[in-house]
Amino acid sequence: MARESFPRPIGTRRRFSALLAATALGVYLLLIVGATTSLTNAAASCSTWPTCHAPVDPLSQTELAIAWAHRLTAVVVGLLVAATAVAAVLGDTSSRIRTTLVVAAALYVVQIGVGAVTATIGPAAILPGLHLGLGLVIFSGIVLALAWDLELATGSEDEDGIDSPEPLADLEESVPTASERTLPSSRLARARLTAFAYFQMMKPRLMWLLCLVAAAGMALAAGPGLEIPTIIATLGGGVLAIGASGTFNHVLERDVDQKMSRTADRPLAVDLIPVRNALLFGAGLTVASLAAFLTINRLAAALGLAAIIFYSVVYTLLLKPNTVQNTVIGGAAGALPALIGWAAVTNEIGWPGLALAGVIFLWTPAHFYNLALAYKNDYARGGFPMMPVVRGETETRKQIIYYIAATLVSSIALAWLTDLGPLYAGTVVVFGGIFLWAAVRLHFEQTEAAAFRAFHASNAFLGAVLVAILVDALAF
Repeated sequence: MARESFPRPIGTRRRFSALLAATALGVYLLLIVGATTSLTNAAASCSTWPTCHAPVDPLSQTELAIAWAHRLTAVVVGLLVAATAVAAVLGDTSSRIRTTLVVAAALYVVQIGVGAVTATIGPAAILPGLHLGLGLVIFSGIVLALAWDLELATGSEDEDGIDSPEPLADLEESVPTASERTLPSSRLARARLTAFAYFQMMKPRLMWLLCLVAAAGMALAAGPGLEIPTIIATLGGGVLAIGASGTFNHVLERDVDQKMSRTADRPLAVDLIPVRNALLFGAGLTVASLAAFLTINRLAAALGLAAIIFYSVVYTLLLKPNTVQNTVIGGAAGALPALIGWAAVTNEIGWPGLALAGVIFLWTPAHFYNLALAYKNDYARGGFPMMPVVRGETETRKQIIYYIAATLVSSIALAWLTDLGPLYAGTVVVFGGIFLWAAVRLHFEQTEAAAFRAFHASNAFLGAVLVAILVDALAF
């Protein structure tokens, strides 16, 4: 791959990519600070431009500090946007990247003018939402340029995908079949192994994050008034629903699991649990889950049942083996706990709950595509049309960048629809930056370790954001 040249001190394409990533994060930080300024009405404490005069009322010092932070951030980010555009014009890059960054820089100048008019005359002087809308367009343009640049710098032109992958007969590594495995002869050891197998079928690794999603939905709906019985019933029903979904997934994929090295030791793949028993166990968990949800309201129960059916039938049987968009559409399964949490408190579906569900839905591809990259060969063995198998690794890495950007934008929408404050904003910026940086490193390293690093960064991002929502909504 040819080494591209850029003006000093950039020099190399990797440094240009780093500058693009830093600029994207800077614009996103500016959007978050701007949203905080609007929500706290901090702009009212500074009606001059470009500087702010000290307010007469000492109580508005906090708002003044927020307004100053917005303007100082705008200066720094403006310098980054300008530097990126200049580097693209003078450097050796594609015309679409160059054009996109020049347009973004021009829009940034317009954005400054809109901000000045809004500050001195008032929001009514400008079309409502224009300031935020321009910011989102600028952010989207820079992220597109980043994704295209990374594709140009690290992509492989001769990479082939598979339109309709078929299960492979020969495994690259030795995976014991069910008949080749030995089970403990001791009754006690066998009982322990069986009990653990039932626990394993419930997919406990998914529970902590999905329960956090439901808890965040409840916290947004109730605030500090959230009641303990509602928490127990909702999270209890959620754990049981996740267990039921996981169990049915194990049943339906037991044959394919035997072909994949990472799933070949699952309980049904090794015949440790009879299919009939697993089905009864899943049915029992479903009934118990619905019973728990019904102690709250019928809407929560209906959404819980929908989550079980969607993951077990729609995703496992229809989406996963048949379409490359399985991960994208399947994200609805992970988004439903947000609606369940909101409905458990309000007995309805509201916009903040939908916004939280949207964050989870858009985060899912950015999260799971990293795992699909790490286990690309395994999914090919199973015949699953995952993005890296069908479209190739280069396209998958680019899609990760796209969905990270979409997740960050949806996080702004959530902030606008709720009373979430600086703790939420700071958490999104910091952990969003770590997530994006891990994805950029994945482009250059292209290793299994880099894919897992980005995967764990995505978990850290969502976990931290959900905890911030809980603290912000319940304590402030």
